[in-house]
Amino acid sequence: MIDAIFQALEKELLGVQKNVLLAPYSNFKIGGPAGYFFNANTKEDVLKAVAVSQQLGIAVFVLGGGTNLIFADEGFLGLVVKIGKLGEVVVEGETISAGAGVGMDEMVTVSIKHSLKGLEWAGGLPGTFGGAIRGNAGAFGGEIKDTVMQVEALAENMQPRIFNNSECGFSYRSSIFKEKNWVILSASVRLQPGNATELQAIADSRVAYRRKNHPLEYPSAGSVFKNVDVKKILPEFLKQFVDKIKQDPFPIVPAAWFIIGAGLTGTQIGQAQISTKHSNYIINLGGAKAQDVLGLIDLVKNKVKERYNIELEVEVQYVAN
Repeated sequence: MIDAIFQALEKELLGVQKNVLLAPYSNFKIGGPAGYFFNANTKEDVLKAVAVSQQLGIAVFVLGGGTNLIFADEGFLGLVVKIGKLGEVVVEGETISAGAGVGMDEMVTVSIKHSLKGLEWAGGLPGTFGGAIRGNAGAFGGEIKDTVMQVEALAENMQPRIFNNSECGFSYRSSIFKEKNWVILSASVRLQPGNATELQAIADSRVAYRRKNHPLEYPSAGSVFKNVDVKKILPEFLKQFVDKIKQDPFPIVPAAWFIIGAGLTGTQIGQAQISTKHSNYIINLGGAKAQDVLGLIDLVKNKVKERYNIELEVEVQYVAN
């Protein structure tokens, strides 16, 4: 049977493929096939892929580093566009500009090389520059929103638009791009002068912390749930966690403590497990299914709600048709 959609895609997108397994493109190593798959190495590639998808009436998903998502076991019936760097890293004074697909590890390295302060907190942070902005990534009291100057994204009707910082709608682990599913193409951050040696020491300490405290030896999507604002914790429970409060960047209690308190550490469904090393991680022990992970997410939400009257918010994205 002739696949008319694939034939149409082939005419416009050089190298487009059919039935590509998505699991290798996710840090979780979970997921079925993409109906169609295209590697976009330039901004123009992304624009063309999105435009062609709209013309053909098929769903499109733009994939970055794959660090914070779960692909459905059934896969994705439409077109998955895997972005490359979409441009090199450019340093002009205290401003660094880069394509959305540049890795955060490279952004940190370049900033330190040029003695620029503001990204060192992200040492060891996985994923891409665009993904970090989309989810307003943060750790150790730092957040990407504090340095973002402007963002170029496909917004309304998937048309390119420039956003300044105040237009990005940044909130805790979110942004307008995540809320509206808009595609980030490139961005610029404005940093401050710093001491390269001191900045490298900070970044190295963050990497060491992650290696020691996070279950990096297993596939996962990182922290599954957002940490909990102390304002959302009832007084009778907050007193149990007084010594667990952190600035991130406002006072929070890490979600892991509620999962531990609900007695769920180590709980397993299929080959997915709530990590015994860090309870806000769900890890793939080998051959886990998306449904196994989703089952654990539901279990955690229900048990924590029942025990602490708190609605944990999911940080990872589930990608399905």
